Amino acid sequence: MFRTQDRLLTIYNHLYAFFGPRGWWPANSPWEVMVGAILTQNVAWRNVEQAILNLKKANLLEFPEMYQAEEKELAELIVPTRYYNTKARKLKGLVNYLIDHYQGNLAEFLCQPMDKLRSELLQLWGLGPETVDSILLYAANQPIFVVDAYTRRIFHRLGIFPEKISYTEMQQFFMQNLPVRVSLFNEYHALIVALGHQICWNRSPKCKTCPLQESQSCPFSVDREI
Repeated sequence: MFRTQDRLLTIYNHLYAFFGPRGWWPANSPWEVMVGAILTQNVAWRNVEQAILNLKKANLLEFPEMYQAEEKELAELIVPTRYYNTKARKLKGLVNYLIDHYQGNLAEFLCQPMDKLRSELLQLWGLGPETVDSILLYAANQPIFVVDAYTRRIFHRLGIFPEKISYTEMQQFFMQNLPVRVSLFNEYHALIVALGHQICWNRSPKCKTCPLQESQSCPFSVDREI
């Protein structure tokens, strides 16, 4: 375990030295994090920023106002995020659940034990593990590691993961081999996203500028089959 932990922390340190602190998740409240976690499914963050700005301008971002809003009205405001009708349904489903079961007390909801909170969120329509775990980590400050397609790509190229690996297997790998700290899980995931988004592309990755390539942490090169 310690050898694996050392390697993971070395990777983290190289990424942190290269990218610096990411300041993720960019939001003004836990509820805004939850909204963003739903809106960012299958779309770039810049699109989410536009949609959140639209909601703010319409005074429909905050919890009570969103509860009162019509689903169609929300959908029209979040068009930049794609699949806007589906995402509006997810937002209404979440806010309605919180009103029906917690009288809108978001703090009470988020302060529950992590396993219970995760189970409740996963039962809501349209919320998968990555979205739910983003809510747990970034809105509830619960110690859970969020993984995604970037994680699979990068750590497969590092020779750490097989190409076919499940979300749960990836998540357990990090949680079993890293110190369990919210701040570490938060920053590590954000750094992985930065590397995947800016350098370690699916096609034509920019290996010459990769901090892991330079540190000899990454055996991948553009000549290797992706």
